[in-house]
Amino acid sequence: MFHFFSKKIYLVDYLEGFIDIHNHILPGIDDGAKTVEESIALIKGFSEFGVKSFVATPHIMHNYYPNTPTTIENSLTALKNELLKNNMKDISIEASAEHMIDDNFETILEAREVMSIRKNYLLIEMSYLQPSINFDIAIQKIATARYFPIFAHPERYGYLHNDFEKYLKYKEQGIMFQMNLLSLSEYYGKEVQKTAFKLLENNLIDFIATDVHNIRQLNSLKDIKVSQKVLDKILYVMENTIQSFY
Repeated sequence: MFHFFSKKIYLVDYLEGFIDIHNHILPGIDDGAKTVEESIALIKGFSEFGVKSFVATPHIMHNYYPNTPTTIENSLTALKNELLKNNMKDISIEASAEHMIDDNFETILEAREVMSIRKNYLLIEMSYLQPSINFDIAIQKIATARYFPIFAHPERYGYLHNDFEKYLKYKEQGIMFQMNLLSLSEYYGKEVQKTAFKLLENNLIDFIATDVHNIRQLNSLKDIKVSQKVLDKILYVMENTIQSFY
């Protein structure tokens, strides 16, 4: 087990050169940055600890955030223009999406209206209240469409915390796991933190990202401390993230 009483290290001291593949920094299209000015403030905050490469992943969620490739690309263009105005030419940013597995997901998948990362990785999520009834079918269809599913923040779904075998089943289905860095703290609660550590211990995490929506979360990220043992696990997954998506 990881030991909480060992010497702690600030996680942000090791994030320089990292690529963040899950965040909500595009302006005005979901529950993340509301304006292009907020987006710029977030990117400047990331730059303070050396993160300058991003794959922005706004929600695609039927009836809540009904984004399309067009709305996402338009938001990305607005942000890139503002980056140029601010002479922030060292920032690399592209757009994908975080896809809710809901009653509309299979429709947009079949219509090729999903937004993948690096052409063939698809970031997916479920509701925190209950599992998607069509999750297994959706996973099969994702594979048929020749995408690799990445399950966003698996540690955050409370209904999975007491069913660890479910995580193993998902891995057997070929699903990759992306953990949120904030889950290493108590930001989302102690049970989420406990599950994050357990998934790390069992080498089930493939990728790491921030899932940052706002300045408050970015500041909380700066406060995270971990033990050397946890850091070693994190650095391994960070390197896999960098190698996979740079």
